[in-house]
Amino acid sequence: MFEFETLHYEEVDGVAWVTLDRPDVHNAFNAQMQTELKALWRGLRRHDDVRCVVLTGRGDKAFCVGVDRTEALGALGDDDSAMSWDFDDPAEFLGPKTNDLWTPVIAAVNGMACGGAFYMLGEVEFVIAAEHATFFDPHVTYGMTACFEPMHMLQKMPFHEIMRLTVLGAHERMSARRAYEIGLVSEVVPKDALRGAAAWAATAIASQPPIAVQSSVRAVWLARELSRRQALDAGKILIRAGTDSESVLQGQRVFASGSRIEHRVR
Repeated sequence: MFEFETLHYEEVDGVAWVTLDRPDVHNAFNAQMQTELKALWRGLRRHDDVRCVVLTGRGDKAFCVGVDRTEALGALGDDDSAMSWDFDDPAEFLGPKTNDLWTPVIAAVNGMACGGAFYMLGEVEFVIAAEHATFFDPHVTYGMTACFEPMHMLQKMPFHEIMRLTVLGAHERMSARRAYEIGLVSEVVPKDALRGAAAWAATAIASQPPIAVQSSVRAVWLARELSRRQALDAGKILIRAGTDSESVLQGQRVFASGSRIEHRVR
């Protein structure tokens, strides 16, 4: 369905596997990748065959190391005399939620994840990481303000942890184990087991009625961004909009069958 230059796309059993495919630059994003990710996320809103997405990077060195510094994506401060609050963010449309996609997205982090990668990690449902994965933000080391990246990750990490990542720049990298300890990563697995771990979770999610899954995803994100009272009020609308008679019947058939889901304990 989708053809790209900077992404590899495949579908397996209701799961879309999206691979950032620029390994020669550690999967750094350029203008083309941003355009393609925006098209992908928006295209998936109308592609009902996909009920879960796994986002990862080509190779085992990096998930994504942010913007490709060898390609001009828009200059900041070209005219120092201009007083302006306008800024064209070169990474604005990298994430699924910014593009209004509510199909669940899992990130499988297979190496370095830094800088602009946080636009994507900040908008996924959860992260699974290989043992050798690392997380860092080098902006300040290279004289740039770390702004949108830590704002996105503040939704995923305690304040003091993202602040440490921000102000230490390139001098320190957070390990996958530490990321797991603070709740940024939900599971850490050996490098060779990363795809299998992501596939298990994504296939399980994709096996369930999508309208129930997507409305539940919206509910949890709303609860994080609204006050408790506002979220509870909005929840009444979500339950009505996200409760489909066919999906309820499907769930009832599973429950009434007498056979229980073969679960695992994490």
